[in-house]
Amino acid sequence: MITKRRVRWVVATITLKLIVLAMLRWSPHAPIADRFPLSTGVWSADGELLRITRSADDQYRLWMPLAQISPALVDAFLLKEDRWFYWHFGVNPIALGRAAFRSYTGGTRQGGSTLTMQLARLTYRLNTRTPAGKLRQIALACWLEARYPKEELLEAYLNVVPFGANIQGVGAASRIYFDKSPDRVSLGEALTLAVIPQRPSAHAGRTPSTTSFLAARARLGSLWLAEHGNLETDRRQAELPIVVGTRVAMPWQAPHFVDAMLSTRTPRAGRIDTTIDAGLQRLVERQIQRHVTQAGARGIHNASALLVDVRDMSVKAWVGSADYWNEGIDGQVNGVLAKRSPGSTLKPFVYGLALDQGVLHPQTILRDAPTSFGPFTPENFDGRFAGPISAEQALIRSRNIPAVWASMQLKQPSLYQFLQSAGVRDLKEESHYGLALVLGGGEVTMEELAGLYAMLGSNGLLRSLRVDPASRLEDGVRVLSPEAAFVTLDMLRRNPRPDQDRAVLPHARWPVAWKTGTSWGFRDAWSAGMVGPYVLIVWIGNFDGAGNPAFVGVDAAAPLFFRIADALNLARPAETAPPSMPPPGVSRVAVCADSGELPNAHCPRTVETWYIPGKSPIRVSQLHRMVAIDPRTGRGACPPYAADTRFEVFEFWPSDMLLLFKQAGMPRRVAPPLPACVAGDQSDAPRMASPLRNVAYTLRHSAPQDTITLEAHAGADVQQVFWFDGGALIGARRVTDGALPWRPATSGMHLIRIVDDRGRSADRDVEVRFTP
Repeated sequence: MITKRRVRWVVATITLKLIVLAMLRWSPHAPIADRFPLSTGVWSADGELLRITRSADDQYRLWMPLAQISPALVDAFLLKEDRWFYWHFGVNPIALGRAAFRSYTGGTRQGGSTLTMQLARLTYRLNTRTPAGKLRQIALACWLEARYPKEELLEAYLNVVPFGANIQGVGAASRIYFDKSPDRVSLGEALTLAVIPQRPSAHAGRTPSTTSFLAARARLGSLWLAEHGNLETDRRQAELPIVVGTRVAMPWQAPHFVDAMLSTRTPRAGRIDTTIDAGLQRLVERQIQRHVTQAGARGIHNASALLVDVRDMSVKAWVGSADYWNEGIDGQVNGVLAKRSPGSTLKPFVYGLALDQGVLHPQTILRDAPTSFGPFTPENFDGRFAGPISAEQALIRSRNIPAVWASMQLKQPSLYQFLQSAGVRDLKEESHYGLALVLGGGEVTMEELAGLYAMLGSNGLLRSLRVDPASRLEDGVRVLSPEAAFVTLDMLRRNPRPDQDRAVLPHARWPVAWKTGTSWGFRDAWSAGMVGPYVLIVWIGNFDGAGNPAFVGVDAAAPLFFRIADALNLARPAETAPPSMPPPGVSRVAVCADSGELPNAHCPRTVETWYIPGKSPIRVSQLHRMVAIDPRTGRGACPPYAADTRFEVFEFWPSDMLLLFKQAGMPRRVAPPLPACVAGDQSDAPRMASPLRNVAYTLRHSAPQDTITLEAHAGADVQQVFWFDGGALIGARRVTDGALPWRPATSGMHLIRIVDDRGRSADRDVEVRFTP
């Protein structure tokens, strides 16, 4: 007879057990995932796995939430391993009894372990081949059921189930075997994955084809179809032959980028998300492979490239070398992070600073003529000089003398100070580089160069590159005014493509602003710039620093730059480049085409240029002047003019420019000698180019041919100059005849003075030493 006391005892016992179970279930405890070391998965922004690393216990194990696993894959595992999973408490007594009976009566061995029991064995590393081990497995399975909900147990099992060799879990297995995430596997692939754990060592790394495996997969397929309505589409999928990948085909994308991420970042829960666009990464890699294949005969075997989206400063493609596994090119060196000489790719920032500091505007006429800047005497890459050239053309054609001159005019900041503020690391003292810095005398990484060019596209704001999509886009630090950044970029957009046929131009929707660079000794060839909304940096060279005459920016790097640019246009037809709108602080003004200054009444041709009010230098041009000529003498006339006096317009070029025109076979029409009544500009006093200041000249007694060059630049109205050593005349020279050689009679200090035929003069102390 059941008494009330016994009923109360039973109710109290059940209540106590429920309370204990609730306490076990709801008391704080670590997730099962924390018991397993995980692989690190590096992911692209478009959801592709770039690489999976081995975990601390040498397994490939990616943890996937249950919601991100295909329902077909979940059902396949439940049908194969534990159809009663949601009904038992961790142990299925009937299945255990059946398995024990068959094992000990000599029948076909059959597993009786539930999913929870298998999870307990894997979690606690149990030896279940002995009765004691099996009892411990049962106890721990019940413990896990008491502590965790069914969904968490199922999720844990699917993430640690072995798939052969050191592959564990459906997250790693689906990608290694089928190159798919577990939420995208087909029914046939799900059935294959569910059967592999039955004998994982027999199927690792190859397509399962044994009779027993195919039979097991067919049986599971029949069960699945019976459970899910036996649809024809499901039947076709279940019966399709399946090809399984190998571990050799594991994800291995953007290897240099992934190496950099793994070396600098701590993974969060076994996952590193990145900004890399896997599609764009493959696009850049393909173009590099095609370029080095076609250019290999010229000794071009290696290249690096970096692609950055200026809109959010995210790195979209990162190629550290042409071939990661090629030992012949030291392919595992990360070219994106290597310090290299940038050649002329820094020149745009010299012009940007010069625009900001009021040194020039795009049509300012600069002198591309032989010039000594103290002891530094640069030459152009082609060994020739263009004479008068606009700042825009000097930048586009990469002329060295105008760039060095513009760099000399910079005050605060100088180019060196600008690079420091822009975060260029490991710079030596400024005196170490001198004026050679503008020509590539320093070293930068591709990352640093990309940041500088992205600054131009960000209205002068310098922002850090982003590789983590969770990182905040910086507001940026202003290093150039919006006006200077816009005008500099506009000048670079006028740089014509190197391919003359322009066959791809109809497809080029995006404007391209670009610059090339070649380092000393032909060690590095560069092309850098903006392609629509992207910054693209391309480098070609050898990691061992070996030079090659083929490593010229415009010939080696620019073709690759435009291959990638054209491919980007075709690959992103829906993307549009942000409009290039001039900022409010910049305007257009007409200037004299020949002088770059405001046109006077005699300027024959004008062009428009960008002008920054309050900064850009501007004055009325004096290059073209009207001269009154006496027809009887052919000389300049003074007022009052005779009735037959004629008036003609002449160009008044400085003497060094006249000499360049003459050497180029383009002599200019020179004005006749002018009378004193036609006053010259006092600012046009002669400027000595040689001898140099603060330089001691050494001559040999035994070599009478040793001389010191006397050279100066005279005003446009000068016909002749006179050189003096103290009060003694050394000689006279027409300005179009060039330099005058001088060999002094004695050593010591000499006061060298030049006087032009307008009475303007300049002088300089020169030290001369004689040796035997």
